[in-house]
Amino acid sequence: MKFLTLASLVGLLWLGGCASPGVTDPSTPAPADALPTPTVAAVPAEPSHAPEFPTGTLTPITATETPSQAITSMAAPLDLWERIRRGFAIPDLDSDLVRDREQWYAARPEDLERMTERSRKYLFHIVEELERRNMPTELALLPFIESAYNPQAFSRARAAGMWQFIPSTGKLYRLKQNAFRDDRRDVLASTRAALDYLQKLYGMFGDWHLALAAYNWGEGSVGRAIAKNQRKNLGTGYLDLAMPMETRFYIPKLLAVKNIVANPDSFGIKLPHIGNHPYFDTVTITRDIDVTLAAKLAEVPLEDFKALNPSLNRPVILAAGTPQILLPWDNATIFQRNLDAYAGTRLSSWTVWIAPTTMKPPDAAKRVNMSEADLRYVNRIPPNMNIRAGSTLLVPRPARQERDVTMRIADNGQLSLSREVVLHRTVIKAGKHDSVASIARRYRLNAASVATWNKVSTSATFHPEQQVVVYLTARPRAAHKSKPRPQGRPVQRGKKPTQTAKR
Repeated sequence: MKFLTLASLVGLLWLGGCASPGVTDPSTPAPADALPTPTVAAVPAEPSHAPEFPTGTLTPITATETPSQAITSMAAPLDLWERIRRGFAIPDLDSDLVRDREQWYAARPEDLERMTERSRKYLFHIVEELERRNMPTELALLPFIESAYNPQAFSRARAAGMWQFIPSTGKLYRLKQNAFRDDRRDVLASTRAALDYLQKLYGMFGDWHLALAAYNWGEGSVGRAIAKNQRKNLGTGYLDLAMPMETRFYIPKLLAVKNIVANPDSFGIKLPHIGNHPYFDTVTITRDIDVTLAAKLAEVPLEDFKALNPSLNRPVILAAGTPQILLPWDNATIFQRNLDAYAGTRLSSWTVWIAPTTMKPPDAAKRVNMSEADLRYVNRIPPNMNIRAGSTLLVPRPARQERDVTMRIADNGQLSLSREVVLHRTVIKAGKHDSVASIARRYRLNAASVATWNKVSTSATFHPEQQVVVYLTARPRAAHKSKPRPQGRPVQRGKKPTQTAKR
């Protein structure tokens, strides 16, 4: 009876091995550049006939012999680097640019060490997401190229975060950007958006080199370059296309880092050990809470707290807009325990005030009982700017206010600023038949203001050569006898339009 049971078990295990997903026929070689479709896992074909069982006498084994006769075994990765190496799937590129970038990075071990240490907090999550989507794990190295794994990185093209999204593309991929948070910097949201975008690009071009070029240069630019080569009967691969130098070096940079990770010893590089386990955990918050208090309750240094929650723009976390925070794995439990025991009456010392009219920062500061310096600092208001009506400003929370900020404001609040207009007192000479009305029209001014400045009525006329006081946004050129330029938007000559980033 034991023998029959054991034989049945072996048969079931053998059948289970035959039905495992992902098993392919070793007699059929796959193309060298074959890659799985990013969003659909491969499904093995069903066998066309029943499997043939081996013949012969089965020898029963005892329970003590079972561990030594395991059918298959696969050792777990020693660390996260080994796990990444196992998932490499982007074809190599035979290019001198790759070798050039390898030497460039190898000559700067301190920079590599700094970047890899910074990546420690985020790398496990990104690798998990890539594997879940069946995407090449080299893509976990892309933030090294984009931002040196700095979630606070900000480019001249206004790209932000580890994955460097510009505002428009960020909105396209559901990354909220408001007065209180910027999801382009959020670890979870930006990673989700970046992988969504990369999957879309791979689906468009069917080639990871071209998909990555499009991530850097823009899908439209890559598409036009391919179409141009097609019209000339030229190749349409990554090395065949004409492209900017930044994009030409972009893929070689990534492949150079990949090669260093694959074999660091050959480049004289020592990668820091990064354990193959989660670094952070997700914690739900239900009340508005100050950033400093959240870090204190979690017993995490404020700098480390901000590194895990880099999307926060202000010193408070609004629960209605940011219901989750990230904490180091062991500190998540500590935070909850300390939060339950917290004796304070409230968790947040800030609330939101909506500007009723356009006003100057000093006037707004008086309305909310703040110093102008504090109002500017907390809300990041630069000099020479006015606050537009409807702007949401972070202000001290009144002692009696128990209500948290609503979801509508927390999700959509914006700070809108306009440049402060500085008027200069200017004295002009009236011409024949000049009046308050004619001078107001000429300089695009309000007639009542012209009358007030000169202490006359709005219907008054001026004598020829009479001095008239006006306040203008810029002083007219001295000894210029032509008709003064109307006040309004200045004409900018010779200024080329700013180039728009593609991502």
